[in-house]
Amino acid sequence: MTSSPNTETPNPWTSVRITTTAFWRTFPAGMRRRWWMFRPLDLIARHWPVFKKRRGVLVVRMDGIGDMVLFRRTLDHYADAFGVDKSDITVLGCKSWSNLADDVFQGYRVYAIDEHAYARRPLYRFKISLWVRGLAPAIAVSDSYMRRALMADSLVWVSSAPRTVSSRPYVSERTRSEFSYYLSQVDEIIDTGPYPTHEIIRHFRFISAVTGATIPPEAPQITWRDQAPPIDAGAPYVVLNPGSNEPGRRWPLAGYAALAKTMRERGFRVVFVGRVEERSGHEEIEQAIRDAGETQGIIDMTGKTNLPELLDLMKHASLVVSNDTGPAHLSIALGRPTVVIVGGGHFGSFVPYPQEVTPANTRFVFQEMECYHCFWRCHRRANKFQLFPCIGAIAEDQVLRACESLLKGDEERRAVT
Repeated sequence: MTSSPNTETPNPWTSVRITTTAFWRTFPAGMRRRWWMFRPLDLIARHWPVFKKRRGVLVVRMDGIGDMVLFRRTLDHYADAFGVDKSDITVLGCKSWSNLADDVFQGYRVYAIDEHAYARRPLYRFKISLWVRGLAPAIAVSDSYMRRALMADSLVWVSSAPRTVSSRPYVSERTRSEFSYYLSQVDEIIDTGPYPTHEIIRHFRFISAVTGATIPPEAPQITWRDQAPPIDAGAPYVVLNPGSNEPGRRWPLAGYAALAKTMRERGFRVVFVGRVEERSGHEEIEQAIRDAGETQGIIDMTGKTNLPELLDLMKHASLVVSNDTGPAHLSIALGRPTVVIVGGGHFGSFVPYPQEVTPANTRFVFQEMECYHCFWRCHRRANKFQLFPCIGAIAEDQVLRACESLLKGDEERRAVT
């Protein structure tokens, strides 16, 4: 089952202003205790004396692997949009994907930080803030919609860049005061559309607003090395990624076990991947395989690859099947046939992709429910470890049909060539 959200919104790319009084900025109401704890050190960092000439663009990307992939192609328009050389653009990114930077961000400068430590540890935060201030960018940019003010917006603010440009974020009542504080001191705020506009569309609306000309959105794509995967040579293989940061978003392991059996019957090897902490419960997969009499051609690489090795595996795979998590976006950007199992927490914001930027060899599988857009605050679960009903409602035959359509298409293309 596939579809794409409506990407047309009235009056996109609108510049907005958020105003506050000087008195309120001195004694802002509604701020969390953590903000007050950080405030003295943040103020020191923002006003730290820097005497070198302002230069270049600082791009703040305090988000995960998947978000980075959705943003990446937009970055290639930044040099022209802001009138700088590519080498004068610094991407301030996250430690979680820093070991991909040399390949994925060729020609740019990348500085990675532990974004969670920055939001929690005052001394680490102060050290990073001083570095950002010392970078002395002429322009500081943040265009993430789903972001945290104490991470992305505070980094733009502490840079004290002469020109600051941000997108209008998703704001809840809990975060309204913090965003108001930072955004009221931003030079340009760009409204990229209402929720649930897809992130790819947002990124291209943002850069279009900066340039004053419409730049059409592009499908995700990243460059990556051509290195043999970390498994023995043999028959073509399928990569299955049954993990996720959120346990409730993990499609049942029994479904992945059944899919592995079907792929083996078609002559493929099957490679399971994931982080080491996601090994819990794999006994179910192993038992299901044994019960089916399939003991050959199953390779469990869960917890045995680093992120670059995972990309090596996916780049040479005949098919990748994944839950809605970072590796799914990486696989799509590598150009591999990819099936993504999607829930409804913020349906349309990240997955599925809009039709115009969905590659022909990508399928998003989901089962729509009336409670979509719960922001993963599901009222139907007894605890946070239970499966989200919208994930559990996806049948095995739905996923299998999506896999079959991609494998058939690949076979037909190879027969033609």
